[in-house]
Amino acid sequence: MSRIKNRGAVSGAPRRRAVALAAHLALAAVLAGAAALPAHAQAGSAAAVQADVPPGPLAQALNRFALQAGVALVVDAGQIAGLRSPGLSGAVTVEEGFARLLEGSGWRIGRTAAGYVLLAAPAAAGGEAGTSLPAVRASASRIQDPDATPEAYGRQTARGGRVGLLGNQDFMDAPFSTMSYTSELIADQNAKTLADVLQNDPSVRFMTPSGHMTENLEIRGFLVTAENMAMNGLYGVAPYGHVPTEFIERVEILKGTSGLVYGMAPDGAVGGVVNLVPKRAGDTPLTRLTLDYEGASQAGLHADLGRRFGERGAFGIRVNAAYRDGGTEVDGQDKGRRLGAVALDYRGESLRATLDLYDSHEKTDNGTPLIVSFATRVLSAPDSSTNAFKGTHSEMDNSAAALRVEADLNEHLEAYAALGRRSTDYKGYINGTNAASVAADGSYSGVTVNQNGYKDSVSYEIGLRARFETGPLRHEAVFAVNGLSLESGMVYTRSARFGSNIYDPATPALAADPGKSPKTGETDLGGISIADTVSFLGGKGALTLGIRSQRVEDRSYSSTTGAKTADYDERVTTPAVGLVVKPWSPRLALYANYVEGLSKGDTAPVTAANANEVFEPYVSKQKEIGLKWDGGSFAHTLALYEIKQPSMVYDASNIYSVDGEKRVRGLEWTTMGAPRPGLRVLGGLTLARGELVHTSTGANDGNDAYGVPDWQANLGADWDLPWLPGLTVGGRVVHTDDQYLNSANTLRIPSWTRVDASLRYKTTIAGRATTWRGSVVNLLGKDYWSGPYHGEGYASLSQPRTVSLSATVDF
Repeated sequence: MSRIKNRGAVSGAPRRRAVALAAHLALAAVLAGAAALPAHAQAGSAAAVQADVPPGPLAQALNRFALQAGVALVVDAGQIAGLRSPGLSGAVTVEEGFARLLEGSGWRIGRTAAGYVLLAAPAAAGGEAGTSLPAVRASASRIQDPDATPEAYGRQTARGGRVGLLGNQDFMDAPFSTMSYTSELIADQNAKTLADVLQNDPSVRFMTPSGHMTENLEIRGFLVTAENMAMNGLYGVAPYGHVPTEFIERVEILKGTSGLVYGMAPDGAVGGVVNLVPKRAGDTPLTRLTLDYEGASQAGLHADLGRRFGERGAFGIRVNAAYRDGGTEVDGQDKGRRLGAVALDYRGESLRATLDLYDSHEKTDNGTPLIVSFATRVLSAPDSSTNAFKGTHSEMDNSAAALRVEADLNEHLEAYAALGRRSTDYKGYINGTNAASVAADGSYSGVTVNQNGYKDSVSYEIGLRARFETGPLRHEAVFAVNGLSLESGMVYTRSARFGSNIYDPATPALAADPGKSPKTGETDLGGISIADTVSFLGGKGALTLGIRSQRVEDRSYSSTTGAKTADYDERVTTPAVGLVVKPWSPRLALYANYVEGLSKGDTAPVTAANANEVFEPYVSKQKEIGLKWDGGSFAHTLALYEIKQPSMVYDASNIYSVDGEKRVRGLEWTTMGAPRPGLRVLGGLTLARGELVHTSTGANDGNDAYGVPDWQANLGADWDLPWLPGLTVGGRVVHTDDQYLNSANTLRIPSWTRVDASLRYKTTIAGRATTWRGSVVNLLGKDYWSGPYHGEGYASLSQPRTVSLSATVDF
């Protein structure tokens, strides 16, 4: 699999060399700064901390208290496995808090220049150390190593995650609905892509079929394209198209509009943000090898290595390399992928830094999954493995470097900065190839679309975080400046029309190679954000107030002449308010938020008569109230929300344009964790009403918004069989109600239900920890239309029955 070379003279290899050079220089600067920066003492331990720690596992309790106190903690979780804490509430000093949590455990807290460590109490000094597991580390706002937010709730979901510029927040303290899926869940479910991971979430549905080159999804009924993924809080850095999961520690979702905390999404997504957290080296050396087999004949190999070096393990390196190739579930299609990722980090007393680099290449041959539109009515779905476009092919390259540095200027003030760059090249039949206007007998007149293109982005963020008190109020104030510059180019050709049938596909006509890609678009996004989270009532309440000034500049150019065809420059100031109150118990939180966000205007799809026309930006608005309950080992979230966004529709002449407003009101319930030992559940239910209002002619007023089913649900469970130690059986049921494909509400796809199953066995072979895993998606082999494709009127075919097997060995 060679790299793509499809750019015009102004773009190409120099960009990649610049990324690599910048990464090396940035790392050298970080390491030099680490050596030169003087150490600062940790926050004073005598200061009172308002503790709010519910009963639960001792490791979780210690880590949660460290988060609240804003101190670093190192503890070997294996040493205290099985121990529980009665919890802690009220004002205490740091040492008092740790002492009360550890009372009667046989352990005590010690303090070093780097923070706090767990030590054996004198009476327990001769005891066994226990199994060594990755250490749990905590900090008030940092999220830079795999244990910065401890895994909880059955180890399938993390207890907290990054909430944009608000930093790392515990699940119960965030005034938003959030989920963080862990690397353990990714491994146990044999998840190869982002779609595989997010199939666990009841608020998410994918708009591109399995086997497609890009992963576009819906969150809360709104489109989130592959361009709108963040990595370590930065847009424009995550892999475009497919996200390889092999180098990902957590997949975090913030549901709903996020204009204040993450800034403006590159493609204007308002339904939520997906943030990727790369793997970091843990305190325990890691050498792990995984072999897997999936689909018709696709085999893969994944190596994962992690080490720490230097005094107190200050320097870390994590390397992930993966390769896979072979036949997929789509009839006759082959797919190959390779990934190389390196994560470097430094964690000192007052300086922390991370550098992430990755390079990925993906290629498909002989086909693409089926996407259709219907002439008059929706037909029954063909076999899910149907390959209607044999002979088509596609390739995509992604490479990126991302640097983040955090420095404690004193015990009250922290400065941070991040810089990232990504370069993406693609060619082939990426999108636009579909079966259009399918007649009642399944026949259609089709075209194929061959594309060459690129996307280059540079992203940055600079901020200050201050913690202080005004009387009984505790403040955490943040000032941040961030921006994203995106240059893109795309050129395409269409084939001659050919006749075919979705039930008996003919050989398609193939479009000619469009040649080198010129620059066709430039986007510059920039913003300034100020936010203050004020804690009151002794820590029982927290009010977040914020404001963001956002600017968007967008320029479009002709792919043939290079002439500028569109240009706009807009600036909007938007507010945000969030509230969390725990009036009765730290285990129950009530929350609310109101957020406005500016979104870049849509671009007309290549299937529209006005293909590639760019529309002006718009403001979306969200209102949300909800509650969260923490049961120690499991938790629930219940949210009621409303999101409004200008809607895009096709008219009778196939012109794509703004027409009115899309309003989605929903009730969302999610559950996660272990309600009893050995049993883990994950899933939930979403009820939604998507409606079109204020349309230009009134013809569609009151109609259902397309792609928003009345209800959808996911429920999965894992059970450790008590009579066969090491063996776990699992299952998942996914249901989506019927939904419309168009704004006129004349085309509706039926509801569907899918059943998945899994099995894994953990054992030791020749002294090596070994895990065997097997999973089946679409166990019953059902064929159905899974949902709308990106663009009105189109539907995606379901994922075929997919069997995946793997074996993992730790050396």
